[in-house]
Amino acid sequence: MIRLDNVGLHYGRAKRPGAEALRDLSFFVEEGGFRWLLGASGAGKSSLLRMLHLAVRPTRGRLSVFGTDVARAPRRELPDLRRRIGMVFQDFRLLPYLSAFDNVALPLRIAGGSEARIRSDVTEMLRWVGLARHLESRPAEMSGGEQQRVAIARAVVGRPNLLLADEPTGNLDDVQAERLMVLLREMNRQGATVIVASHNAALVARYPGPELRLENGRLVDHG
Repeated sequence: MIRLDNVGLHYGRAKRPGAEALRDLSFFVEEGGFRWLLGASGAGKSSLLRMLHLAVRPTRGRLSVFGTDVARAPRRELPDLRRRIGMVFQDFRLLPYLSAFDNVALPLRIAGGSEARIRSDVTEMLRWVGLARHLESRPAEMSGGEQQRVAIARAVVGRPNLLLADEPTGNLDDVQAERLMVLLREMNRQGATVIVASHNAALVARYPGPELRLENGRLVDHG
């Protein structure tokens, strides 16, 4: 599913190895695998997730996702690959002028799904995350935790092959965090590859799994 061979990433025009956000990463994640992505703030977790989401390409080395060499692939092929990836962003990235329902429905509509199927799937997913009464609410009318749950629903509603989550429990209480982990584990059980970045040591301990641990942009443990 995912393979990195000596991958490095820098932003802007910095070329020095010491200025890289990610350095010399080599690991693979098998299809249907689960990984915790761990490390202190600034360790490179968000940069790695952005790269796996195909928002940026590696500066050097080889990144393969779904068997495609991302650095060599034509740009026109990346949107199709990205549609197979669900991403829970740390800052939500909801469209402020759309309701919770329409934010979650957006990836399904882009993929050309029927409105009847979209209504069924979106309503069920928002019910699952505890937002059945907020279908028509806009982001500004919801709390941070509620917006986080909308972002989670949007990421998983299309049943992606690869699900990436950047601190998905950061704005959730313990009950909702547990509910989210049940959802992620169920998606993983059904075949999705799942990578979750987290600072929640208690949650990692309750749901043990292989770890990818970063320090200063380097991989120091890959489970």
